[in-house]
Amino acid sequence: MLPVREPDALYPKASAVILGAGVSGLSVAMALLQRRYSVTVLERSTVGGESSWAGGGILSPLLPWDYAEPVSALALRSMAGYADWVASIEAISGRDAEFWRCGMLALGVIDPEQAMAWCAAHGMAAQPGRPQSLQLPSGVPDQDPVWMPEVAQVRNPHLVAALRAAVVQLGGVIREHCPATGVLTQGGRVTAVQSAAETFPADSVVLATGAWSGLGLAGLAATPQIRPIRGQMLLFKLAPGVLETILYRNGLYLIPRRDGHVLVGSTLEDAGFDKSTDDATRQRLHAEAAELLPALAAMQPVRHWAGLRPGSPDNIPVIDRHPDFGNVFVNTGHYRYGVTLAPASAELLVDLMEGRTPVLDPTPYRWQAALERRWADGS
Repeated sequence: MLPVREPDALYPKASAVILGAGVSGLSVAMALLQRRYSVTVLERSTVGGESSWAGGGILSPLLPWDYAEPVSALALRSMAGYADWVASIEAISGRDAEFWRCGMLALGVIDPEQAMAWCAAHGMAAQPGRPQSLQLPSGVPDQDPVWMPEVAQVRNPHLVAALRAAVVQLGGVIREHCPATGVLTQGGRVTAVQSAAETFPADSVVLATGAWSGLGLAGLAATPQIRPIRGQMLLFKLAPGVLETILYRNGLYLIPRRDGHVLVGSTLEDAGFDKSTDDATRQRLHAEAAELLPALAAMQPVRHWAGLRPGSPDNIPVIDRHPDFGNVFVNTGHYRYGVTLAPASAELLVDLMEGRTPVLDPTPYRWQAALERRWADGS
């Protein structure tokens, strides 16, 4: 999406320090490195170890017609270029992100005509009903289906690993277990980011701290309206080829991997920074998954985990200049769709950093817009 800027021998490279090594931070890091910035990424834990690892990797909002237009605009921009973006990452890193255009069958769609109208207006391929060519395992329900053949997925832990390798290959530095503790400032700008043991000079700073964005940092105001939202997931192992498309119904999705693993998710729990799991949720997810795919009924999950999403009202992220300092930028609050929105979000942020007119209208993603939004509970 972003053209590579040719290096200028007369001037030193600009330096950027990025806080957060999830998919949002790594995507910005790669984009800046391709434009000849010097980049250091600081991660409080491990690379991609939070929501980037814990999610499912579906490259579309689950029912795209149910989301606000700012989410759709970012999603459609990302989806249009995702295959090329992944190919670039794989070429640089030498790693496979397992991009797979497997399609998604949504069941129990309340208003298929409205869904078809939205898809037609937004250039997204969809058709009502289940096509005869779609091979599904025995017992999958046939309840008001909508088929979206162009929906793709990545194996998100593999994407993160490929992004990490690409960032390093391009000359970026990644520091794990290195949480930022504060900043040094001068003349209305941040000059360096501090950790407990080191100081990292920076011409610009990017905050991509996910669910932790709402906590802020010494010297920097917290990103407004960001809170952690827990999601619990199950993983099953079937024979390869048993399920070869994503199934979705009433908030539950089944995501097949090419090796036969099937992910089942996910919950939406306002539980703070608690990543624990519970048996009641495991049993409920298992039962609902077996209703969609009866082959799972007699099986036990091979893994059960929880992750913390950077929740935001209406799923709309904050992608903007920080109001406190002119050289600090924010890329966070992508809620359920950090992996989906990563390419377009990085493109938008780097455009703002370099003073270019973005392809997408940046207004909905501004800091001020986030201040004005409210959660469904009024908070």
